[in-house]
Amino acid sequence: MGTAYTGEGIVHKYGELMEESRKTIFLKCLPTHSLSQALNDLAIYFVKRGHAVDRFMNPGHVDKTDAIFVKELSLLILQASHPISFEPVDLGGRHKVFCFYDVYHQEHLFQQHGEVGNLLKEGKSSFEKSLVALREAKAIHDEWEVANIQRMDWERLTEITEELKDEIFGTIELAKEAHISHRIVGSLSAGKAHDFIPSITKRMRRRLLIKGLPGTGKSTMMRALGEEAEKRGIDVLYGWCGLDPASIDLVLFPELSICLFDATKPHAYDAESPRDELVDIVSLCAEDEKIEKEIEDIRYRYQEKIADAGGYMQTAMKAQNSARVQMDRTLNIEEFEGKLKSLYALIKAMDGN
Repeated sequence: MGTAYTGEGIVHKYGELMEESRKTIFLKCLPTHSLSQALNDLAIYFVKRGHAVDRFMNPGHVDKTDAIFVKELSLLILQASHPISFEPVDLGGRHKVFCFYDVYHQEHLFQQHGEVGNLLKEGKSSFEKSLVALREAKAIHDEWEVANIQRMDWERLTEITEELKDEIFGTIELAKEAHISHRIVGSLSAGKAHDFIPSITKRMRRRLLIKGLPGTGKSTMMRALGEEAEKRGIDVLYGWCGLDPASIDLVLFPELSICLFDATKPHAYDAESPRDELVDIVSLCAEDEKIEKEIEDIRYRYQEKIADAGGYMQTAMKAQNSARVQMDRTLNIEEFEGKLKSLYALIKAMDGN
């Protein structure tokens, strides 16, 4: 996922991708679902030609595609208008724009204008309320972390981290600079939180599932392991939290086919196969009856705010979906397909096929 709705607002990781991509194609459009299918078709086009493709899903509609990245070609194709507008900074060079604003029946757009405008207004209002609730939920979650920090055995956590460094990396030193990439592993979507940990980690031969309470060093451990890999020239993918975008939920080393991730709520996972191992640090948090009582209140308030955020987001995404459906009904299919043909022609020239 390239974009997420978080406790810090709308956050994205496309900046890093655009920086590293040799080519970026910006697809500019009105609110629409039509480009999602076009991006899916493009992904299939590249896969059939032997290319590895990463898909980036829409944070509110997790079955819709917002972007694809073709690794071998270092090519990013991005729906660049919604929910965030991205603008090219290297036109005529690495950046190319395809505009889809002109592929609609204008008279139909005019007829839908009032209804679509009301839906977008309703969606925006609910969306803003959802982000406020998420921000409040994050503040409460910070209280939860502070409560646990004071009773954590940090010395033992450091020892475990060092043991993992030795066990995972051994004497590996690669004579190259590490390639660093970033993804957001989840987001609040329509009514609930959604994560992509299973799809991100499905090809790994070894998965280490970290079990630990909030604020007890899971992110700190993964950051330390990622930094150790970077020093050794080992490629690293960092997966960032969908509530707190400054927190790491996953670290993956593709060359070693090993990953570690936070396997506790809201994305709770258990060992499912021989490739899965548990790293349990729950026991490093000392029992304290007074703190547990404080956490009961914190947990209740946090769950209430998350429920509020989910409800508002569901209303927002329902209105947004209705608006996009209405817009898609005004598409001039002939013009739209003609624009796609031009896009494919550009891509074929870039791919050499």
